Amino acid sequence: MRSASSTDALSVGVVGLGALMAVLPQTLVLPVIPIIARDVGATTGQAQWLLTSTLLAGAVAVPVISRFADLWGRRLMLQFTLVFLAVGSAVDALTDNLALMIVGRALAGVAAATVPLGISLLAATLPRERQASGMVIVSAMLGVGNTLGLPLAGLIGDRADYHVLYRIGFAGAVISVVLVSLVVREPRAAGQKDSKTPRSKVDLPGIVLLTAGLGGLILPLAQGAEWGWGSTRTLGTFATAVVLLVLLVVVELHTSSPLVNMRALAHPPVAITNVASAFVGFALFASFVGASTYVQAPTATGYGFNASVVTAGLTLLPSGLLMLLLAPVAARLIKRWGAAWVLCLAGMIIAVGLIERIAATAALWQVIAGTAIVGVGSGIAYAALPSLITAHSRPDELAAANGINSVARSLGSTLASAAGGSILAALTMNIDGTPVPSLTGYRTLFVICAAAAALAAAGGAVVARADARTRPQPDNSAPTAGAQRLPAADTPMQ
Repeated sequence: MRSASSTDALSVGVVGLGALMAVLPQTLVLPVIPIIARDVGATTGQAQWLLTSTLLAGAVAVPVISRFADLWGRRLMLQFTLVFLAVGSAVDALTDNLALMIVGRALAGVAAATVPLGISLLAATLPRERQASGMVIVSAMLGVGNTLGLPLAGLIGDRADYHVLYRIGFAGAVISVVLVSLVVREPRAAGQKDSKTPRSKVDLPGIVLLTAGLGGLILPLAQGAEWGWGSTRTLGTFATAVVLLVLLVVVELHTSSPLVNMRALAHPPVAITNVASAFVGFALFASFVGASTYVQAPTATGYGFNASVVTAGLTLLPSGLLMLLLAPVAARLIKRWGAAWVLCLAGMIIAVGLIERIAATAALWQVIAGTAIVGVGSGIAYAALPSLITAHSRPDELAAANGINSVARSLGSTLASAAGGSILAALTMNIDGTPVPSLTGYRTLFVICAAAAALAAAGGAVVARADARTRPQPDNSAPTAGAQRLPAADTPMQ
């Protein structure tokens, strides 16, 4: 019979595997989009919908499914998202039709909810002393999946049919569903305190408004370069999204069982943490994209290394490995210092890595070193962010709160993609008659990323100081769980 500690460790491993398999397909397709466009006879803009559809589906699915998890069961919704990943990957693995591939990618995008679901599930099932380390490992899979995806896709794209990438997603999703079903237990639905308490109702108006509003934000960010940033379509979609989200706030404030608890979302520690998440997502994504395209640039640019897609992906590998290896260290730091100060430290480390990228351009190892430093900071930040959200959220809203935090991070990454693409397209140089991004373009991007990381660090410091003013004196005989603690079920957010 397994001990409780080994069972908990196995649960963390299974949930972490599910998170990894959900994140991995999001980056696997990036290097092979031009190959798919060529094979199916589509333009690059049309093939780009393979990525856009995933972003859209993830943005709208994460908060909705996370709220359902609080109402109906977190393990159930985790299984649900992994099934969507399996179905979407199977569709893509079996077709050469671009429209069907886009549908498959959208179905797989629902699995973006896996990470916040896994974090909230472990928070509800693990003993208090193991919660931090469990959540840190699952959160680290965001960085690990992103960094492993690019070199793996490059290796397979160069040597095999790109459909193999979708088969990997399918196999991983099926294995994860089976393991979650066998190993992970389902806590009582947090939205139902006892068998006599009715479950909260589904907030259909909130679902419609949030889905349309987030879709209106993500779509022009993903397609703005093709539509034109100043076009009527882009600006009109943005304006419509703002109106819908404002209306969502009004509706949710007057709903007895809201999809998004606006009062909890406006609680300063939660609001600041979500903004910091967006900044971290921005800095990490732009840095990764900058590293990948940077080393592939021709040597004639004065900074590039004319590297292959595989080599470019491998430059990110140390970053992902460090994220995973430092997860236990991040958990210990959170217990000792508190998640807010750890977030502050993480933001400063990211900024240092980006400054190194600005200053050191002579050798490939310098690029790898700077990217690795950014990865270390990002891994620590990804550990601190869900810990902060969990500490400042009601137990019956943990999945929804982590879902919104995940959306904030995703919005930051999407904005980074749009801003980074625009900056690198605007600041160019000519190499044999072909415009390529200039070193000034990359440095400008890294300066903006470093500023975003510094703002995330400042957010962590603000939350830490606020917590220090409001936290009661600790009992030295009590176990320390970071400077934070989970609020009791009868302590609602105000």
